[in-house]
Amino acid sequence: MYIPAAFRETDLPFIHETMRAVGLANLVTTTAGGLLCTPLPLFLAADEGGMGTLYGHVAKANSQWRETPVAEALAIFMGPDAYVTPSWYEGKSRDGKVVPTWNYVAVHAYGPVEFFEDADRLLDVVTRLTDRHESSRPQPWGVGDAPPDFVRAQLRGIVGVRLPIARIDAKRKMSQNRSEADRATVKEELSRSGCARGRQAAALIPAIPDGVP
Repeated sequence: MYIPAAFRETDLPFIHETMRAVGLANLVTTTAGGLLCTPLPLFLAADEGGMGTLYGHVAKANSQWRETPVAEALAIFMGPDAYVTPSWYEGKSRDGKVVPTWNYVAVHAYGPVEFFEDADRLLDVVTRLTDRHESSRPQPWGVGDAPPDFVRAQLRGIVGVRLPIARIDAKRKMSQNRSEADRATVKEELSRSGCARGRQAAALIPAIPDGVP
């Protein structure tokens, strides 16, 4: 991922929080037959390894797990994003030398991927994934709510994914390269957006210049 210095994010707690907030990631592997990609939920075990470890699962019928990777795997997490119109820039009325752009947060996590079929490990993964996404519901559903025989049968149809993170590229492009006035206007306009992602993006725009012209 191309990351200009102004947009490089290195704060690991923020990066981890971004990953946790993403419901659906993309797992990319490079094989002898070419690139393979699967959208899938992943959860982060932040205390496992120096930068954390990702877990999830794919369908057993998905050929990605059978194709041996020839390089590190890549997990892609897209955070809040929003279109930014040049109409919000003061230069629009001054000289017209402005163009549209897109504000966004993206995290690329790389590492050696492991696929596994052990039933106990798979049960742990699906339980933790389920608990993560059900915890905010008034009456959370749990894996234990389903009949054990049914759960065991379902586990036979999936393959676990484990990706210990070896390196991370993270980008927070949130108008840091604009003037204080432009940044304030973009933040205000996106805060009023009818789109939740736009409002989330607004909250990530720094209000005070950080030394970037």
